[in-house]
Amino acid sequence: MGTAPPYDGEGPFALWHFSEDPDLHRFEPHRAPTSAVDDELVWAIDTRHAPHYWFPRDCPRGCAWLTDATTDEDRVRFLGHSKAVRLYVMETAWVPAMLECELYAYRMPEDTFEQIRDDGSGHWVSRQPVEALERVAVGNLFERIAAAGIELRITSDIWPFWHSVIYSTLHFSGTRLRNTTNPEPPEPPRPRRFTR
Repeated sequence: MGTAPPYDGEGPFALWHFSEDPDLHRFEPHRAPTSAVDDELVWAIDTRHAPHYWFPRDCPRGCAWLTDATTDEDRVRFLGHSKAVRLYVMETAWVPAMLECELYAYRMPEDTFEQIRDDGSGHWVSRQPVEALERVAVGNLFERIAAAGIELRITSDIWPFWHSVIYSTLHFSGTRLRNTTNPEPPEPPRPRRFTR
């Protein structure tokens, strides 16, 4: 499975919903406009994969991490001599939003949630309304990612990284890539080792 490796200060298992809205309490099932799942759901992410969401909501980012299947060649190609086992990449144009973002993590009760798919992505869904148990301010997002021991790279164009990592032996997850500064360039079809 492609479950991400632990990060520094991870904490116990919990389910979270991230938002820049500080006044959420009750979450109603709905069909998210960006979702490929045609169902009315409340979405949550587990603690292990929560750092994927330590970004402004609409910020495009690529997240990749080492697994037991990662080759030494790919380990060096993507992480060089770093001790990090996770790599996040975002675009330069989103740095101001990242600096200004006030992000909140809402902890969800677990009883009505189920894993949406068994692929190690950490996504959970509830088909019933959910009342958040608590709200936690995430704080400075750059500092939070750094404290977790995750390598963050900032680039003017995310596509060269993305078109490399999707054909690599790292596992990966992309979010809001439709919001990139530049449109995705054409890429010759090649079989992907992992698909998400």
